[in-house]
Amino acid sequence: MRALLVGCGAMAAGWTRAVTTNPLLSDKLQTGKLTLCGLVDRDANVAAQFARAQNLVDIPVFGDLETAIAATSPDCVFDVTPPDVRPAVVTTALKAGLHVLSEKPMAPDMHAARGLCSLAANSGRLFAVTQNRRYKRGVRRIEAFVKSGTLGPLTSLHAEFFMGPHFGGFREEMEHALLLDMAIHHFDAARCMAGEEPLAVLCHETNPQGSWYAHGASAAAIFEMSGGVTFTYSGSWCAEGTPTSWDASWRLVGTKGMLTWDGEDALCATLATGEPAFLRETRTVEVPELKDDRRVQEHASVIADFLQAVETGTAPETVCTDNIHSLAMVFGAIDSARSGRRISLTKD
Repeated sequence: MRALLVGCGAMAAGWTRAVTTNPLLSDKLQTGKLTLCGLVDRDANVAAQFARAQNLVDIPVFGDLETAIAATSPDCVFDVTPPDVRPAVVTTALKAGLHVLSEKPMAPDMHAARGLCSLAANSGRLFAVTQNRRYKRGVRRIEAFVKSGTLGPLTSLHAEFFMGPHFGGFREEMEHALLLDMAIHHFDAARCMAGEEPLAVLCHETNPQGSWYAHGASAAAIFEMSGGVTFTYSGSWCAEGTPTSWDASWRLVGTKGMLTWDGEDALCATLATGEPAFLRETRTVEVPELKDDRRVQEHASVIADFLQAVETGTAPETVCTDNIHSLAMVFGAIDSARSGRRISLTKD
């Protein structure tokens, strides 16, 4: 499999690190099953600097995608470009007959996202998204635990995310900073853990006093999910003090009990037990460890899933037609915050 890496900014280092150091992928490099055949950036000097920094000096660099495709005959594109240029990059690659794995978000708006999904279907090529945080151990353990039925049918899940990162740069200048740049990780994790899809959202967005962001550093949302499940989300990027995990803190409630996760390593599941009472006694139950580590390697697991799907003709977990539901949660929340209305997420 010959792959072009397009976009050589800071995010690209995580991709090359996964490919060159994680055994899921580095073994493919060593055996020739995967080849990085080119590095592309609209500024070829940036691509050259990136190649030197990542010790990839034997890989050719290019200043535009069309030239790179003609010169290297790739099978797929790893797209690590900014969202505003993603539609052009993905369109060029799909029309050239290449499979594409892109950074999140898959598109800058829902109209563009639907167009790219349609183009992928018509081209017969895969377009998938690097939603890497669903490939974390905690998320996968919770997903399996919910599926086991130990909690009974899931009724609600709740996420809290409070941090105070001082990024500087575009994040502190953009509109809807939290919802657009971060919340999709938590929204996608909610879909994965619950095994349910979003139906509607009501969201309130603020930029609190003391915020160093230009707009939308904080948001609270209520999502109606399939299966009668409610998902609540409360988050802030301007909360100084004791932070949550980057992956938020979670509580999942079922008819038999609940599970909490601190976003790191602490998972605790408790079930109601004993005779009915005002407050029933509870007992702690084990949340089993995973037997297979291949699906908890974050970037490496996403890329490995994508490559396997290309080889076998199957759909990867984060294929565009699935990931668009996570993106719809983001833009639905933004629409609700702007309008003050409940927004349906079930439109085509």
